[in-house]
Amino acid sequence: MAEKACIKRLQKEYRALCKEPVSNVIARPSPNDILEWHYVLEGSSGTPFVGGYYYGKIKFPPEYPYKPPGITMITPNGRFMTQKKICLSMSDFHPESWNPMWSVSSILTGLLSFMMDNSPTTGSVNTTAEEKQRLAKSSLAFNCKNQTFRKIFPEYVEKYNEQQLAEQHVSEQVAPEHPKDDNTGTDRDGNATGAQVKNLNTPKEMRRNRKQSFPTWMMLLLISIFGLVMALPLLQL
Repeated sequence: MAEKACIKRLQKEYRALCKEPVSNVIARPSPNDILEWHYVLEGSSGTPFVGGYYYGKIKFPPEYPYKPPGITMITPNGRFMTQKKICLSMSDFHPESWNPMWSVSSILTGLLSFMMDNSPTTGSVNTTAEEKQRLAKSSLAFNCKNQTFRKIFPEYVEKYNEQQLAEQHVSEQVAPEHPKDDNTGTDRDGNATGAQVKNLNTPKEMRRNRKQSFPTWMMLLLISIFGLVMALPLLQL
């Protein structure tokens, strides 16, 4: 059970965080246990972590602020092991260096600064910048699968849903459309389409078509003239 001094101190720090938020840091106590805090660190610009949202926990001892807390990270990040305590001068790995004047905001600011560094420590891992970028892009989706995260940080869930809708809208806009044939019978390059090729006749076919298209009235006129010429000798008799 937390001591009264611990509870008062943590309540005071939470009010201070709500009044003066820390850049790239959000922290809130668990609704059922003020000794367990949940935080989100947002990746700083100009680093492989940009665009990432890193969810973790701080577990305070009942003797806080006279004893340091334990710090873990839940989101895969490429810098620290997940679900493992991180070794910091502000964590319970080094109680001898702990300063009771340090607060939740100073702890998380220090954690974010140390995350951007490459110095090895207990609980750290070594990965490439490309791997960190890949994990940063998938971090919010990973966090939103966690029920506790969804409950404590609903604004990030809403942000994720908005991103999904935006990506879906973009994918629908860039979907390729099949070009339709126009009345000219040519494609975009001016080449004849299949329908137009069918309409192109060879010279032999064109002559055949001209023969077949000889006017009927001309044929009747020729027959009439021929009949008159044949009847002339008979008329002279």
